[in-house]
Amino acid sequence: MRSGLEFLRAQLGGQPADGQANPVRIFVTGAEEWRSVPDWPPPAAAQSWYLQSHGGLAMTTPGGSAPDTYSYDPADPTPNLAGPVGSQGRARVDNRILEARPDVLTFTSTGLPASLEVIGVPAVDLHVSSDREHTDFFARLCEVNPAGQSLNICDGLLRLSPGQPEAGPDGTRRVRFELWPVAHRFRAGNRLRLQVSSGAHPRYARNTGTGEPLATATTLVTARQAVYHDPGHLSAVILPVVPS
Repeated sequence: MRSGLEFLRAQLGGQPADGQANPVRIFVTGAEEWRSVPDWPPPAAAQSWYLQSHGGLAMTTPGGSAPDTYSYDPADPTPNLAGPVGSQGRARVDNRILEARPDVLTFTSTGLPASLEVIGVPAVDLHVSSDREHTDFFARLCEVNPAGQSLNICDGLLRLSPGQPEAGPDGTRRVRFELWPVAHRFRAGNRLRLQVSSGAHPRYARNTGTGEPLATATTLVTARQAVYHDPGHLSAVILPVVPS
């Protein structure tokens, strides 16, 4: 409350708040500490982690490999599990029950050799295809601890429609979208994991696959999805990394 009042006093009076040379305060989960920074998002280096064959995730570009595929059935939509994390990470849950579904792909790194601080707005850049022009792609960044728990960090969803985005000559569509803003320290020894699916129901309304208005749609069509990860289709999660 005191910080909020000082901020309002400074804004209304046009003067810096006492002790607030850095006006932005963030809570860094994983590090479990508050920090003051001059701006949001703070300066960070974009670090790309590429999807690999056999469910891998690494900073090296992938070799040749077939895409991973799954089917999304709006009659049994991929459920939401937890959601945007509160100010101190209280909405994190173990995602393994979700990741066991056949309509959820996971790509996981090896153990981190050192802590990795991600502060800002992550994004995913995916090369995908679908037999439906109307479909969704959902991505979630998780941290996997030595016990195998997969804890959600941030996520986001993009709804595709005819021509948005355009398909390339090979039928793939490049989809890039931001995930929820985050300030998190991934601890040394833990692993990064990216989930890819096509829904998080009911947090996001299920995509029926037909283009009918979602509130009145009655026809449900299964979408057959593919996610590509080869030298011609560099799918990745892009993390804003700051020095720890």
